[in-house]
Amino acid sequence: MKSTARLLGLTTVAALALGLSACGTAEPTETAEPTEGDGTLTLYSGRNEELIQPVLDAFSAESGIEVEVRYGDTAAMAAQILEEGDSSPAEVFLAQDAGALGAVAKEGRLVALPQPTLDLVPDTYESAQGDWVGLTGRSRVLVYNKDLVSEDELPDTVAELTGPEWSGRVGVAPTNASFQSFVTAMRVLEGDAAAASWLADLAANDPQIREKNGMIVADVDAGAIDAGLVNHYYLYELAQEQGVEAEELTAALHFFGEGDAGALVNISGIALVDEQSDADGQALVDYLLSEAGQTYFVEETHEYPVVDGVEPPAGLPALDSLETPEIDLNDLDDLQRTIEMITEAGLL
Repeated sequence: MKSTARLLGLTTVAALALGLSACGTAEPTETAEPTEGDGTLTLYSGRNEELIQPVLDAFSAESGIEVEVRYGDTAAMAAQILEEGDSSPAEVFLAQDAGALGAVAKEGRLVALPQPTLDLVPDTYESAQGDWVGLTGRSRVLVYNKDLVSEDELPDTVAELTGPEWSGRVGVAPTNASFQSFVTAMRVLEGDAAAASWLADLAANDPQIREKNGMIVADVDAGAIDAGLVNHYYLYELAQEQGVEAEELTAALHFFGEGDAGALVNISGIALVDEQSDADGQALVDYLLSEAGQTYFVEETHEYPVVDGVEPPAGLPALDSLETPEIDLNDLDDLQRTIEMITEAGLL
């Protein structure tokens, strides 16, 4: 059940990233008044090129600003920013989840965003210190194969997935930032002892380990796995790849309720790194929060918009109708201990 060397390597990078952020929360850096831009900016992206490059190209076409992108795992990008220190070329950090943004913020590497930017997004989806902001919402769900799992089998809580009836049937991606953030949320909601117990029980229940959420969804749809813990939008990505409507897939989504940790709604988010010499980075933030940027994410990545006035993806329950846990996303920044606990449980 051990993961591959590649997975272990990613975990090591993640642990390094978060180990460097073990001190208390630092105040966001106050940026100097930006000057006229030089027409280029450097973005460190924890989201993959296939999803992000098209919207960056649209931004460049509209603004005339060239975006030089370094792509990688979110934890790896956070690690690189922290390792490079003041010499980092990163001007903007785009992350898969709030926890990674918080880890970089703890080191005082993010600058305060202007109030008009923060006003665009509900307080729930932005930093309490005003140094990062959500771009999209993504709900944790159970994806299941409709031929292999009956509706009356669907669990009310993630705790039920450690029962004997689910042995060998559930896919998880322990190195993925979304799984780690979900476990961190469980720690916040239920305490470390309860989270460690759940992880140990899951590991003992013969989980099907995959590197990425997309792999889990594809295997569930193909019948290789009965069900899996993922973010909601991966189902729509698979449907798009196959050229069908999501409803035509054999895989379907089950939303947990009643404030369960499995119903966590996290964000992908963005932040400005270190003192900004010009306004090019802010221009990118503004574009991704504009109607054009938000509509791109709705239509192309099937995530929830975080700005009022942009309709959510068709076929999904409204974001405010989800029975999400009462949790402050700012509390998800202690990922180092989460990774240690996942490793101790034998999932890595």
